[in-house]
Amino acid sequence: MVQNLGELSGVSQTNSSIKDLFNKNGLESEIEKFVDNAVLKIKFSIILKPAIISFIALLISFFIDVSWVPFLGNVSTNIAHYLFPSWNPTFEAFTPFTFWWLPLAIYILYVFLSYLVFNKLKVELVRTPASETIDRIMNSYTSIIDSISTALPLIGAAILLLSIRLGEEVFLGLSVPFEIKALIVLALGKLFEPILDQMGIEFQNVVNHVKDVKEKYFSRVQTENSINILKKLGGGNNDHITSQISENSVKLLGDYNDALHKTYSLSEALVKNYNSLHSIIEKINKMENITTERLEQIKMLSQSIAQAANSLNDEKTVAGLKYLESMVVKR
Repeated sequence: MVQNLGELSGVSQTNSSIKDLFNKNGLESEIEKFVDNAVLKIKFSIILKPAIISFIALLISFFIDVSWVPFLGNVSTNIAHYLFPSWNPTFEAFTPFTFWWLPLAIYILYVFLSYLVFNKLKVELVRTPASETIDRIMNSYTSIIDSISTALPLIGAAILLLSIRLGEEVFLGLSVPFEIKALIVLALGKLFEPILDQMGIEFQNVVNHVKDVKEKYFSRVQTENSINILKKLGGGNNDHITSQISENSVKLLGDYNDALHKTYSLSEALVKNYNSLHSIIEKINKMENITTERLEQIKMLSQSIAQAANSLNDEKTVAGLKYLESMVVKR
């Protein structure tokens, strides 16, 4: 038996060393090659489909303006003339500031940030393919985009409140055009989030595949080690080993069940004895006029009874009692 255990230990150590060697030089290298190839296949053009909605919103933003827009002119005035042909615009003594470029500039900034996210994910995924890495990068850049898209409308609201006191020219010429474009920037920021989500999904698929490969490999290694151990222990007779293991398991379960029943019976007896002792102690505590002298008398009486009971086992005492009984009967 000791020899078999020694051989088994040697076999398992050899298998583990081989598996470790294969794990380091084989599995890891294959995973690195797969990650490199998979990352190279992911192109920045994956943002085109999810960017369609946000790009359409950007085009619409050029038509939502109170000032002059290149190639479109006074968009709001032209739209008003089209909707209400009899409408005549009032003469304006000032020209509003043009902010048509603001949504376009912010959208270009969002695209640039998404390109940084893309390159960052490629580098970090090749280095450490893990879901935590993707989540950390995505959360950081998503926070930047949310901050920009939320900050501009708040700044515009502050300027709007300030311009109310400064007069109509500042209110209509600066605050209103800026606040309109700031709200459009907020909408673009919300519509740009699916682009980052799409990139995260593409890179997460690579991580999931690597995780599945590792789980399948280690599961196969564990299965092979178990088969080798069974073969070594049983000398190839795996059916005999399996039946023996099953019989031992059934026997152990039966012994365990008997032990549980005995433990349960012993526990019931202990509970009954404890309850009886507790009731006796309560009765003694409720008794009045119990002093140490009476306790000593009870102790002496119990000792006398015990001595008398022991003396009944003596042959001479039994013979004397029988003789005394015969004399009483004769009288």
